[in-house]
Amino acid sequence: MFDSLSGRMTGVFDRLRTRGALSEADVAEAMREVRLAMLDSDVALPVVKDFINRVRERAIGSEVLESISPGQAVAKIVNDALVEALGGAGAVPLNLNAAAPVPILMVGLQGSGKTTTAGKLGLRLGGLGSRERRRVLLASLDTQRPAAQLQLAQLAQRAGVASLAIVPGQTPVQIAERAMETGRREGYDVVILDTAGRLSIDEALMEEVRQIRAVTTPAETLLVVDAMTGQDAVNTARAFNEAVGVTGIVMTRMDGDARGGAALSMRHITGAPIKLTGSGEKLDALEDFHPERVAGRILGLGDLAGLVEKASDTLDQEESEKLALKMLRGKFDLDDYAGQIRQINKMGSISGILDMLPGMGQMKSQLAGRDLDTSVLKRHTAIISSMTKSERRTPDIIKASRKKRIAAGAGATVQEVNRLLKQFDDMSTMMKRINKLGAKGLMRQGLGALMPKGMMPQGGPGQRPPHRPH
Repeated sequence: MFDSLSGRMTGVFDRLRTRGALSEADVAEAMREVRLAMLDSDVALPVVKDFINRVRERAIGSEVLESISPGQAVAKIVNDALVEALGGAGAVPLNLNAAAPVPILMVGLQGSGKTTTAGKLGLRLGGLGSRERRRVLLASLDTQRPAAQLQLAQLAQRAGVASLAIVPGQTPVQIAERAMETGRREGYDVVILDTAGRLSIDEALMEEVRQIRAVTTPAETLLVVDAMTGQDAVNTARAFNEAVGVTGIVMTRMDGDARGGAALSMRHITGAPIKLTGSGEKLDALEDFHPERVAGRILGLGDLAGLVEKASDTLDQEESEKLALKMLRGKFDLDDYAGQIRQINKMGSISGILDMLPGMGQMKSQLAGRDLDTSVLKRHTAIISSMTKSERRTPDIIKASRKKRIAAGAGATVQEVNRLLKQFDDMSTMMKRINKLGAKGLMRQGLGALMPKGMMPQGGPGQRPPHRPH
């Protein structure tokens, strides 16, 4: 989501780091570029002004201009200011400390992903596999959109939580009252109230939400906004906050190609923290919002903590260990390669994973043409599925006639089959080199010693001259 802003910000600080002493003119030029980058990324003008003023005031101090690494010092100041603008260090948890049943009110415009987010939140708090194990009741108050109540009931069923029975003819306020009464009577811990949205902000919508809020007294009023809408998301947040008060924000479509400015503007505009983010259509694609991690990704510092969390939550530990052992023993076949692809797909897009690795955000353009796209990996799975068991175990037997049959079975081309086999061969070569070098040799010669010729982009981390064995 932050690719454009991240690329420009990283470029600014890379140039600063290469300089020795910095003058006030150097800082002013850097701040001008940061200002333009933020404006181009749809950050609200008042937010940009406040951000630049705070950074400039700290950056022109003598402790920065006279420091040993002034470029690094300015980058640190910008990082701290970004964290502050995004809401401060650490995720802000939902307020679930009120007397049960705790009401959570979901508000927002139509199309922002509000109903899907209600289902995701139900899964997170008490659904199948939930760590919190709360009893959750979902209730749709949307009598405007056709089938909205049925949609939420279906989401509740998928999540493994309860949904309020649909009674035709009731008003949103009556449904809200019935939901809270059901929650009290049947011992639910949390009641999630999904209100109706509109295509645009109007007084009728706001009055309806005010009435619902009055009869339910929610512990959380979560505004769901679509990150793809840019400045419109900021305007929506301001209007809802002024009308009904917002305690937290959920930003959806964080995996899209939005410029990211809305996220940077939300805290300043509403005073409410971004608490959760949605990054996909799957019900488990709801995550805590960590300002310091997002700031790190914007500045190209990565998010290793987030990557470790994602891996521990999504990867099958036992399968990963078996796969690693087979690879190190040199017994890696195409069945194992397909298993590795399944593991990667669980973690999301390749570009998203690269964003979380320090310094790798800048390399995405270099890696773009190297068959690392998730859709390509899925295509590889289809090709492998079209092979016989003996072909998957012994890829060397796959010659021209077999390639044609495999390609036809997978709806692919022979060229795609060749690319898959070449990548598998490169990976097998790398595993054999690891086995041969051992831990000490690997540490001595670096990553470049493992990579087949042409696989490591120029200027990549850890690159060394090609290793030529004696």
